[in-house]
Parts: sequence; C-alpha cells; structure tokens
Amino acid sequence: MSSETEVVTYEVRGPVAVITMNRPDFRNAQNSKMTYALDAAFVRAVEDAAVKVIVLAGNGKHFSAGHDIGTPGRDHDAHYENKAALWWDHVDRTGGDQRFARETEVYLGMCRRWREIPKPTIAMVQGACIAGGLMLAWVCDLIVCSDDAFFSDPVVRMGIPGVEYFAHPWVMGPRAAKEFLFTGDRFGAAQAKEWGMVNRVVPRAELEAETIALAEKIATMPQFGLALTKKAVNQAEDLMGMRSGMDSVFGLHHFAHAHNAEVGADSLGGMNAKTMKTAAAEQNGSK
Repeated sequence: MSSETEVVTYEVRGPVAVITMNRPDFRNAQNSKMTYALDAAFVRAVEDAAVKVIVLAGNGKHFSAGHDIGTPGRDHDAHYENKAALWWDHVDRTGGDQRFARETEVYLGMCRRWREIPKPTIAMVQGACIAGGLMLAWVCDLIVCSDDAFFSDPVVRMGIPGVEYFAHPWVMGPRAAKEFLFTGDRFGAAQAKEWGMVNRVVPRAELEAETIALAEKIATMPQFGLALTKKAVNQAEDLMGMRSGMDSVFGLHHFAHAHNAEVGADSLGGMNAKTMKTAAAEQNGSK
C-alpha cells in the first residue's frame, strides 16, 4: 500500500484495486496533485491484469468536498504534464485562455478519461460528496453510499450552471437535476437513491464490506465481457446526448466564468469555500 503521506493511496485486495483520496484534513478537496495521482493510480489498476474491479474511496469522514478553492495545498498554477487533452498548458496563459485550458484538462478531460476506464469502477461514498466530488463519483459505473452521505452542487451561487462534468440530467433525470441545481440544497442518500443517482445505500459501518463484496461479485465475470458491456452502456448514454450535451454546457460554464470576471472580482463571482458555506446556511435559515 502507498504511504499515508500520499494524497492518493493504492491497495490491491485480490481482484479489487482500492484507490483512496487521502486529504482527510481538507475533506479530500481535489487539487491538481490529487488529480494526477488519481490518474496514475487508475492507470496502474488498468494495466494490472489481475485487477478486475476498481473501487474509488475517500479517507476520513467525507468522500470529497469538491475542487480545492482555498486549502494550503491549492496548486491551480502548478504545471503537470497533460494526460487527458491535447491542449496547451494553462500556466503561462491568462484570462479565459488559462481557465479553459486548465478545466479542459484537469476537470472535464480527466473525468471523461476515467469514465472510459475498461474495468468496472465503484465509488464508495460517505459524508460529503459536493460539486467536484460529484464528478469523481459520477464517472464511476456504480455508486454505493452510506446512509450518512449527502450530495450538492451549489455552484449556481457563483452564477455558474453546474460543475464542469455536467452529467446531472443523465444521472438523476432533468427535473431532479433542475431542483438540485436551482436550490443548491444538500440531498441525503435516500433522496439520491430515489432519483436513481446511487445504486445502494447501506449503514455507515457496513459501507466498506458491502462495496468490496459487490466488487468481488462483479470480478467473477469475464474481464473482456465486462469491458465490452461497460462500453456498450456508455455508448448508449452518449447516444442519449450526454457527451454533446456536456460539451455545450462546458461552453456555458466558461461564459459564466468570463461574465463573473468582467463584472465582479474574479471568475468565481467573489465566492470561496467559506462564503459558499455561509450562503448555504443563510438560505436554509441557520446561523
């Protein structure tokens, strides 16, 4: 197993690779270092013929609180070799060019890359799964969550129409997606299950055992058959407009960034993790 100091750990349990986000002090907020560490771990699991199923987990109380927009480890200006998109690096660019280049690679591009992993993937979700955390769970084929899990995409408060990997209408249906985005509210595991966004809800104490058991059951199937079946379902989803729809919303996402930068303080509409939390509390009538 990888060192506990790593932002992502990797462990193989029989036919199952467990990839774990490891920034628990920051609720596994996703910085670029974590993104590329995740990608390296996924590549490692794909290339290991003995691994049949991949589980994505988050260390600590929460799966992931989303993109890193304010921790001491935020590294949005750091250079990493592009793996997901053949586009120029963002570091020496400015304005919309910089944002588009970075988010094409690190957010939309990486998520699409991981969605196409030719092995079944299962997200094991507990606690917070917010904004960018949703993207990490949604790229997985199955989601098993604990009964204490909660989900939200509050970025409409920034004037932005949802996170970059805009899978909302496909993973929960159009009307649920509108409520999810329009309100910015948190929804619990039971609601997520009702909307069809997650496969199973289990007690927190049983989350790991249930997820690994499901992974091991899937692992008994022929590997190539699983790969072809995954590709078949993904292709059907794309024929329902997912890929082209996501492309169009990515354009709206960047238009929103540009609008914020032109009329306000920055591309996030002056919001950060603290002000987002405060706005949510005020909306819900709490202190």
